[in-house]
Amino acid sequence: MQESNVTVRRARDDEAEALTALSLKSKRSNGYDDAFMAACREELTVTDQRLAEGEYWVAESEELCGCACLLADPNGGSGEVHAFFIDPDWQRRGVGRLLWNKLVQRAKEQGLIDLRLDADPAAVPFYEAMGFKVVGEAPSGSIPGRSLPHMKVAVSDIAG
Repeated sequence: MQESNVTVRRARDDEAEALTALSLKSKRSNGYDDAFMAACREELTVTDQRLAEGEYWVAESEELCGCACLLADPNGGSGEVHAFFIDPDWQRRGVGRLLWNKLVQRAKEQGLIDLRLDADPAAVPFYEAMGFKVVGEAPSGSIPGRSLPHMKVAVSDIAG
């Protein structure tokens, strides 16, 4: 079900703390315990520097309901979906699709060839529905010895 009252806009500089809280809440909804969450807190923290380096987008209704970050190669090569988090109360309501469409629009405007990401295993079905394919594994940035599915999609293969 598409949420007609949800809009997508660029994140504001003063939203780092709120985006961090949203990212942590979304991640925890995958069933992770306190120890896991503590280990990945730094990696999920949205800082002023991260806001400046990437294109953070937020989906909001009367509250923030999702966020995504695109890190683009300035030369039009690859882009990285650096963050993609939906508040658990807003999952399966079209918010992820709205954010995904914004990232695709921006990737096409910037002439990116492909998009890649290291996915939480619980998010693989969503990314596959968006056209990504698992192309390998990548080490977790937070948990030693843990590997994550590395996924990729050609921008030219994305409808829209």
